[in-house]
Amino acid sequence: MSIRVLLADDQALLRATFRILIDSCDDMEVVGEASDGAEAVDLTRAHHPDIVLMDIRMPGTDGLAATSVICADPELSATRVLILTTFETEDYVAQALHAGASGFLGKDVTADTLLAGLRTVASGDALLSPGATRTLITRFLTTPARGTHLSPPERLAELTVREREVMALAAEGKSNTEIAEELTLSPLTVRTHIHRAMTKLGARDRAQLVVIAYQSGLVQAAPPAP
Repeated sequence: MSIRVLLADDQALLRATFRILIDSCDDMEVVGEASDGAEAVDLTRAHHPDIVLMDIRMPGTDGLAATSVICADPELSATRVLILTTFETEDYVAQALHAGASGFLGKDVTADTLLAGLRTVASGDALLSPGATRTLITRFLTTPARGTHLSPPERLAELTVREREVMALAAEGKSNTEIAEELTLSPLTVRTHIHRAMTKLGARDRAQLVVIAYQSGLVQAAPPAP
């Protein structure tokens, strides 16, 4: 099945470049283009893409506000948002994660990295660029944005011991392969535990599972680097 992508960027030339790149892949297709956040929301509701490739700074409704609306809409629960921006700052990373984004990449990435990122997010995994370091993420995830509700610790009671163990390692930034090696499991088994935890906790993807892990206290944030 083809990965259906919606492009949201106020630069027409950049959207055209992304369209050519994505449409050149056998497993992807662009289903629409938006020039601002409000249009991105409308087109997402119209087309139900698998991924919205979302710029942050756009006129009118920006990408972060649009991401919040999309991720809060139950009818769009199958749509993931991948943030792509020139402004890869700590605040933007934090706001993007709180808004419900599944990934975050700087616009300086290579074409291959972007395509791999789209496939990663489409598979349900979280994607964070090298600029979004583990310390940065843990620091901000424990400080919820206004209006964000913390996940109560008792929600973790729904998980098995193994599911909590795998979830904690995922929240530390470890890949399925690394978790499998540490727990002497197969990567497929790890993936199964991740998806069961997501289902039980109502997490739309791995990124949200990480948020729940920190907000519920399953994993403690590392202290900020001096």
